[in-house]
Amino acid sequence: MTERERLLRRIATYDFAIVEFNLYLDTHPFDKEITQKLNDYTQKSDELRSEFERRFGPLTITDDAENRWAWIASPWPWDNSREDDD
Repeated sequence: MTERERLLRRIATYDFAIVEFNLYLDTHPFDKEITQKLNDYTQKSDELRSEFERRFGPLTITDDAENRWAWIASPWPWDNSREDDD
């Protein structure tokens, strides 16, 4: 697994937890512990996204306001990061 893939996986992990915390808070809106965890995970996700964008480029079309096509320059999920043996 490349460093890029590791970083994407970490972002996805935090983002999954953020969605779950939000769903939980829909039925438990006064749970301060989960609210704090949500804030912590959101901050960590933002930090990881910033690191990813600094190192590998924008994650989505809206992440680079100056160059709206920059997000397509990164490898797509189906692109093989290793060179072919041919």
